[in-house]
Amino acid sequence: MLSVAGGLAFPVRKLTVACALFDISENSVRVTLVRLSAAGLIEAAGRGAYRLGESAVEFASEVSSWRTAETRVRPWNGDYVAVHGGAPVSDRVGRKRGQRALQMLGFRELTRGLSVRPDNLEGGVESVRARLHTLGLESEASVFRASAFDPALEAHARDLWDGKELAASYKRSRARLAAWLERAPGLELDVQAREAFLLGGSAIRQLVYDPLLPAPLVDVDERRAFVESVRKMDKAGRAIWKRFLGLGLGSAVPSTVQLTDENPPPGGWIQ
Repeated sequence: MLSVAGGLAFPVRKLTVACALFDISENSVRVTLVRLSAAGLIEAAGRGAYRLGESAVEFASEVSSWRTAETRVRPWNGDYVAVHGGAPVSDRVGRKRGQRALQMLGFRELTRGLSVRPDNLEGGVESVRARLHTLGLESEASVFRASAFDPALEAHARDLWDGKELAASYKRSRARLAAWLERAPGLELDVQAREAFLLGGSAIRQLVYDPLLPAPLVDVDERRAFVESVRKMDKAGRAIWKRFLGLGLGSAVPSTVQLTDENPPPGGWIQ
């Protein structure tokens, strides 16, 4: 909820109303806010309100980039971006952050300690390197371009991703979103809000972790159709949550939180 407020203040009272939809108590909300604040992920913004902390803003921005993912894909020439090394085994937290960064950008382990992905993202290796470090990849890791694999290794690299299953997952998720949008008008507002958050959040997570493979490794038309369906769900979800947060407290959404279709918050309502 804080990540979709666009860096602006979000009242605790609205957070508690939202969390109540998921049977999360007000006390649990306040304990969580204290822990997030202690970790530097959020910060107080006036009395009874919070916003994302500086250390979380860049990560939230990266997550929200699912909206423009398709515009950051370029034709593939067969090269790969490779990552080797990282934090020492003893640094469990650092290694966990590094693995998450690699997964979010679609890397897979080719050989022990060497992960790769197709070099088909705009900006090439330099851009991927910067994004990986933003997402938490260890500074000790080397990020570079790799090419000219022998035939066996090239075949192995292409088998790291199941393009057919990815395309099938796009179809399944698209159908699930379409079916929900069709029946949503008949649901109570609180049910709409809860289901939109859960279903839409799952779809956005799927996009955030999508490897953005090039053709011929995946059906890119199926992926584009799925992205468009998530945009429709996102728009519907934002409208639902705007109504819910306003009506749920008997007042309009405060001006500190900008919730309009023309100026959508990062990540969307259903992140």
